[in-house]
Amino acid sequence: MEAILESCCGLDVHRHTVVACLLAGSLDQRPRKEIRTFSTMSNGLKELLAWLQSERCTHVAIESTGTYWKPVFQVLEGHFNIKLANAQRIKNVSGRKNDISDAEWIAKLLRSGHIAGSFVPPQDIRTLRELTRHKKKLIQNITIEKNRIQKLLDTAGNKLASAVSDVFGVTGRVILQHLMDHGEIDALDIKLSLHHRFLLRGSWAHLRFLEQSLADIDAQIDSLLTRQVEVESLGGIHGIDRNAASIILPEIEVKLH
Repeated sequence: MEAILESCCGLDVHRHTVVACLLAGSLDQRPRKEIRTFSTMSNGLKELLAWLQSERCTHVAIESTGTYWKPVFQVLEGHFNIKLANAQRIKNVSGRKNDISDAEWIAKLLRSGHIAGSFVPPQDIRTLRELTRHKKKLIQNITIEKNRIQKLLDTAGNKLASAVSDVFGVTGRVILQHLMDHGEIDALDIKLSLHHRFLLRGSWAHLRFLEQSLADIDAQIDSLLTRQVEVESLGGIHGIDRNAASIILPEIEVKLH
């Protein structure tokens, strides 16, 4: 394979270690090869960064294995031209020899220009993406906990839903709190046993925790919405409010450039 980079490095990232293969030298000569292994702890990644800088490395390729690549990328970002390599694509490139380590193979492909890096959005968008995806999971968990409470009430023989339009609305929450505190409401002919009250308190506490977590993450998302032009533009589309725009934006970032 014809070389186009004088100094580059391939990284094979695992949970606890990252194997780095540096290839350096003139394009018309066989490159000097050096392979080192670093810890994926903060100190280890800082040592990796310092070593690559001391070797005047200009380009780095990282195999996108699970989520292991993310902390490595964050430490090296801004110091080198980094390509995130799709694991399947680099394995399918012809000419690979079985005795070549993954790090060395990645470095050889990078040196010859055979790695087309996957798109990695800017840090602020990556942060927003993580927050919005976590928010989605919180909403799912809130729904699960509400269903659990409703099932508990049904199991106890209390049809609270027939007495109020929304069990988790303002009135419904007042009634639930009263049931947890006193166990019964004569006017509504509702009564809970001690063990049902115990279970309800646990689910209720978890629900409140999830709802507070959702409020906290919404505040974080709002504070990160600095890209006002895109958010307001998306928000101007019929059916897409600011909340929906904050979820859509980080997932379609590549299309906004």
